[in-house]
Amino acid sequence: MENTEQHAASNQDYLDALLSEQQAADFLGFKVKTLQKWRITGEGPVFMKHGRRSVRYRRRDLIAWIEERLRRSTSDTGEES
Repeated sequence: MENTEQHAASNQDYLDALLSEQQAADFLGFKVKTLQKWRITGEGPVFMKHGRRSVRYRRRDLIAWIEERLRRSTSDTGEES
């Protein structure tokens, strides 16, 4: 029982960890400049900003952003009918 609780807590820590811009870009497979552009246009994953320059991304939010973009075909717009 204790091992299961430890695993769940460690999974939560993994998902809630704050990643730097570079770590987030590496995780997503994009360049930092792409993430910066998306923050301006609102196209990218949600992020946390602390102060003027410190930007962080939760791994859980990056995964959710990826999941929202999954498609089954090129004609799939992701919008439900």
